[in-house]
Amino acid sequence: MKFEEKNKIEELFIKGIKAFNSSNFYDAHEHWEDLWSDYRLPDAKFIQALIQLAVGYFHITNNNKNGALGLFKKCRPKFELYQPSYRGLDVDNVISIVDVSIDNLNKIDKIIEFDWTLVPKLKVRYGRTV
Repeated sequence: MKFEEKNKIEELFIKGIKAFNSSNFYDAHEHWEDLWSDYRLPDAKFIQALIQLAVGYFHITNNNKNGALGLFKKCRPKFELYQPSYRGLDVDNVISIVDVSIDNLNKIDKIIEFDWTLVPKLKVRYGRTV
């Protein structure tokens, strides 16, 4: 893989992290989708899990409880393949947050009651935090 390609891959990954952490879930999904579809990555399932995570939270913003639950349930087993951490991301923590988000969605009657404090800030550690 060429140096420029590695840089582009890392750039899309980090852009997705930053968008997610700014609650721009659709944009996060778009960056990771570009990464997932444009490159043959050995960790494509991990990127797919991130896409599903972002779209799950995006569904909550669109009052789509079933869509959110479905995507959280799909991303969880993919994240399990990359425990405890991967690409500098604390995957165990992400899985815990997914579980808590599923539990919260199952307990509420109206999606407007979703507890947004449950949404993690994704911290990537390569000697720095994004």
